[in-house]
Amino acid sequence: MIVWKDHLTLPAIRSETHFGRTVRCFADRPASMYQMLERAVAREPDREAITFNEQRWTYAQMEREITRIARGFAAHGLAQGQRAVVFISNRPEFLFTLYALQKLGAIAVPVGTREQGPGLAYIVNQCGATGIVFDDELADRIPSTDAAPCLGWRLPVSALAALDGPVVAAAVTREEDCACILYTSGTTGHPKGAMLTHLNVVHSAIHYEIAFKLTSADRAALAVPASHVTGLVALIAAMVHVAGTLVMVAEFKAPAFVELMASEKISYSLMVPAMYQLCLLQPSLRTLDLSAWRVGGYGGAPMPVPTVQALAQAVPGLTLVNCYGSTETTSPATIMPLGLSAVYNDSVGITVPCADIRVIDDAGNDVPAGSSGELLISGPMVVPGYWDNPEATAKGFIDGGWRSGDLGSVDKLGLVRIFDRIKDMINRGGFKIYSVEVENVLMAVPGVVEAAVVGHPCEVLGERVHAFLYAPATQADADAVRAHCAARLADYKVPEKVIFVDKPLPRNANGKLLKRALRA
Repeated sequence: MIVWKDHLTLPAIRSETHFGRTVRCFADRPASMYQMLERAVAREPDREAITFNEQRWTYAQMEREITRIARGFAAHGLAQGQRAVVFISNRPEFLFTLYALQKLGAIAVPVGTREQGPGLAYIVNQCGATGIVFDDELADRIPSTDAAPCLGWRLPVSALAALDGPVVAAAVTREEDCACILYTSGTTGHPKGAMLTHLNVVHSAIHYEIAFKLTSADRAALAVPASHVTGLVALIAAMVHVAGTLVMVAEFKAPAFVELMASEKISYSLMVPAMYQLCLLQPSLRTLDLSAWRVGGYGGAPMPVPTVQALAQAVPGLTLVNCYGSTETTSPATIMPLGLSAVYNDSVGITVPCADIRVIDDAGNDVPAGSSGELLISGPMVVPGYWDNPEATAKGFIDGGWRSGDLGSVDKLGLVRIFDRIKDMINRGGFKIYSVEVENVLMAVPGVVEAAVVGHPCEVLGERVHAFLYAPATQADADAVRAHCAARLADYKVPEKVIFVDKPLPRNANGKLLKRALRA
């Protein structure tokens, strides 16, 4: 059995009851997101908190900005418990706004800047937001008074510099209070607003701290959207918790990113596998000094073995770490102990120290170790439910846990494997095919950056396997791809059609792959 105590020194853990559930919690922890910041300022006031292009802020300087903006929000009438939408790209103002809202005890509603007007209007109305802060260039997407009558104020980022007001004290919040609402991807129907509480965020930040051995000396690259749970929790909250430095990346472009990793001496990243693949295509990855880069977290799928081997050769000091989680688990539900991702490449790790994962069948019964079923995840980082959506909450949360919708297994070693989304499993003539398994094989084809497998309707077999590949630096050769798969997969799993696309695969505002668009 692989257990955390064999790989690190665990803080004290005790059983507590939250949201009507008995869960394991870290005994010594900050009480809120804002207290995490207060502790960082007290410990490291002069340490760099944020870098963005050529601009830099220490923790003391960042706190002053946050306090001034919080006073301005209060002067606009924002009160504790009210919601404010944060429609801001990866820039320092995102953090200033986020923590200004936390200081007031308000609820931040970060929304990815890829969201369009109708989707943004739905979110604003569904959560009853009283205000919105947005990038100036996104002004045309901000809902009008008629479209969102609940919005009392609308502030472009450029207006934040002039904000101020009377002195306000930090609000007194409870751990179970909602700190942020993050809307799920909404691949079908309207998105649901997952309520991330202070308790949730604090525990996830601590899980990242201990699993990745993060300290104030670490410098993290925020190359994924700040508005996504990974950016918000794994990078922003985790680095504030340890009083480390967050290097903000406005837009991920592999050549510039590799140079930034070297010049800023980045030690920690958490990205999707495709981003590491794009970095590998850069000659500078092998010539620049990247010796500071020690932890490379990734999620969404196991990293292809050739990618792991190529990264190990290009950046010898880098340890790749597989993680698995979701918005509803406030980011990590599993993390692979450092150094084991290369050994157990097909696993997403073991449950984080305060979590539990059960594998259940359709009737809700536990299945034997190693058998496939739906993952039911519980712990102090699992959200209590969805904002103003009791029906979705009742459907998504059972027996003290969250129904992930993912098919997977937990073996006798405690290793968790993800096979597929339940809705994405392909049925070809009665044979069940996990699209993720085929996608992992496709990702091992040299030059492939993104791969997606979908079922194509067939009157005879029900579904046939179709694959979409984005491989910008490779000549399209569907026969070679099929031969590669045939040598590694059962014949019924081999894609019958391979489609090369000339741009990245379609994703929604949260960056989740839109398989429905590929099916269409």
